[in-house]
Amino acid sequence: MSKIAFTKMHGCGNDYIYVDVSRHPIADPAAAAIRWSNRNKGIGSDGLVLIDRSTEPSADFSMRIFNADGSEAMMCGNASRCIGKYLYERHLTNKTTIRLLTLSGVKVLQLHVEDGVVKSVTVDMGEPVLENPEQFAPCGETLPEGCFVSMGNPHYVIFTDDIDQVGETGPKLEIHPAFPQRCNIEFATPLSSPEGNMSALKGKETSPRRGWEGIAFRTRVWERGSGITQACGTGACATAVAAAVTGRNGRKADIEMDGGTLSIEWSKDDNHVYMTGPATFVFDGEIEI
Repeated sequence: MSKIAFTKMHGCGNDYIYVDVSRHPIADPAAAAIRWSNRNKGIGSDGLVLIDRSTEPSADFSMRIFNADGSEAMMCGNASRCIGKYLYERHLTNKTTIRLLTLSGVKVLQLHVEDGVVKSVTVDMGEPVLENPEQFAPCGETLPEGCFVSMGNPHYVIFTDDIDQVGETGPKLEIHPAFPQRCNIEFATPLSSPEGNMSALKGKETSPRRGWEGIAFRTRVWERGSGITQACGTGACATAVAAAVTGRNGRKADIEMDGGTLSIEWSKDDNHVYMTGPATFVFDGEIEI
């Protein structure tokens, strides 16, 4: 039985197993994701990420991501940041701007480096899609009021004071008949100002936890194929976009999730969403296959 070298990393608590498949190919990554992601009998993670050299000239490297249930995702913002740190600090590249090929297109990673250490990464997440006729299907069941945003994968953002319903409502909405491809579900609420005046927050710099105009949101996520996760990069982007299009905020926001905070900007210049946040090494190891 052979062994595979892996690295465990997390972005704001959203943890994945990373394998450089240029050195350690995996024949059945879906099965490996299910077995290795098990938190009692495996390594424990939200899924498995495969890193490789890109076969496309438009990108430097590629990623594939498999959720804990074995389903393949289009991309992951937190995993993208971790890949940037992995590639640079493991000396696989000396670039601080990396083009990463995903199933939802090429994403550009901008590494913020100090003394050879990647302190944070900004990911160009591309343009949000607010209406996706292929995602919704007619159904007779009532869908709670929310905002659909695709960030290369589908999200449904619900603004509510009860964000802790994520464990009860999230799995039901993931497989709601309106979402034939299943869906990521976000439950978000604005963080109050020190004075508790929510109406005064719009477009202003009020939270001591942020230096951007606009307000911060507390968000919990039910990820398609993984369940409750500590953070979701595309989910944070979807929340920020949904807050803007529903008039709750401007184009900049900090999204505070269970595992940490991501800074999101929906640019007026190119309509792209930019996500900035940390990436962290946890440990390296080997596992039998």
